[in-house]
Parts: sequence; C-alpha cells; structure tokens
Amino acid sequence: MKTNTITDQEFRQFQRFIFDAAGINLSPAKKALVVGRLAKRLAHYRVDSYGEYFRLLECGNVPDEAQVAVDLLTTNETYFFREAKHFDMLREFARAARNHMRPMRVWSAASSTGEEAYSIAMMLADCMDGAPWEVFGSDVSTRVLQKARAGHYPMERATQIPSPYLKKYCLKGIDGQKGTLLIDRALRSRVQFAQVNLNAALPQLGTFDVIFLRNVMIYFNSETKRQVVGRVLSLLRQGGLFIIGHSESLNDVTEAVEGVMPSVYRKR
Repeated sequence: MKTNTITDQEFRQFQRFIFDAAGINLSPAKKALVVGRLAKRLAHYRVDSYGEYFRLLECGNVPDEAQVAVDLLTTNETYFFREAKHFDMLREFARAARNHMRPMRVWSAASSTGEEAYSIAMMLADCMDGAPWEVFGSDVSTRVLQKARAGHYPMERATQIPSPYLKKYCLKGIDGQKGTLLIDRALRSRVQFAQVNLNAALPQLGTFDVIFLRNVMIYFNSETKRQVVGRVLSLLRQGGLFIIGHSESLNDVTEAVEGVMPSVYRKR
C-alpha cells in the first residue's frame, strides 16, 4: 500500500473535489498535505491508492466519508485574540452599542475550533454590561465544530488571553485534565456553532453587526472570493464591521464596504 505517493492525476481529482465542496484552491505545493491528511483513510479502508480512495468517495456507498475528507483537507489554524487591533476595534464598537442599548450580533464565519468565537464572546461579555449580545460561529468542517462546542483546549493556547479574561471565563484543568483549560459553561452557552458552507447558498441566519471572515479568502480564486464575500456581506447590516485577515484584500472584490483601517471595513 503506497500511501506516501500520489500521482498528478489523483491529486487533480482531489483538487476538484475540495473546490467543488468548499471552493478551496489547492495549489500543486499542497500535494504533501493531501497525502499526509488522507493516508489514514486509505489505511482504514485498506485501499491501495489515492485514486481508489477517490472512487470510494465518488461512488456514494459510504455517504459520510465525503465529509470526513472535507474535514481533513480543510486547513484550520487559529488562536485566541489573534490580531489585537481587531479586538480593540470590536471593543470600541461594542461600547458604542452598549451606550445606546443596542443588541450586538457577531458572526465568526470561519470559526475553526472556536478560539475566535470565544475571544469575541469574552470581549462582549466584558463590554456590553447588560445590553443583549450573541455570537455565532460557523465552519465547513464538522470535526472542528465538535471541538469548538466542547470549548476544551491545551493550556498553551491560552497565552494570548488577557489575564482578567483567563480568570473570569476559563477553568484551569486539574488532575487528569491538568495542562488544559475549559471555557466557562455560562460563556459557552452564549456561543452557538453550526456547519455553514460559505461556497453555497447561506441558511437563514439573520443579520449581524460585525462579521469576522479572516484568513479564508487566501484559499479562494477571484470569482469564488467575490461570490463568498457577496453572500456574507448580504447578512451584515449597514454600518456594520467586516473584518478580514491582514494578508487578504478586497481590491476588485466588492464596493459594498469602505476601509476603516487595514483589514477592517464598514458596510456602506
């Protein structure tokens, strides 16, 4: 069984598969990623090649396996309070909402394992002072959403959490859970997670005051980027904030927003 090699033709099949499923462009440089992430699935089904595993996905006899493959091929890298300036901006926005007793709805649209959504929730819990708020987190991967709902992380992931938030909203593991932290149940209950594929028609989610869509567009081609941003922005209220990654740009993508600061936009 040669699970450490993939032919060009087999790789092209998985490029097409993940593009069709999630709009993600896998460059030829990602061959090793495909091999590394899917090798155990070949072993699980005792198939001898990536082409044979792809045919298993295509035949539909194992309907849940396609989602497993999507989960494995979706890159998920995140951490708490990533990009401090984004959270400074969120704090100002939340305080203005609180002063007018306006509710706040925030969408973490590529929430991965939940660190971003819980960072948002900690800040809103701290800033909104009784005014209503909610956080919604979504991802295309069911695997990472399970971890997000659990809210249980290795302690080394906590280095960016401000100390007052760490004490107030996180529980330190003891005994068998030593070296881990658990997001406090009360805060977890304020964050809802659901699977959403941004590359398809969006479900009825309501409108949001702030949407985080960070470090996702780098995986999309220009047309997919325009389509995804258009769908997402349709759920952002006028005057709401749209926050993307620092390595990303909205040039030639949309004219529905105006720049506030690098990687932060306001809907016109």
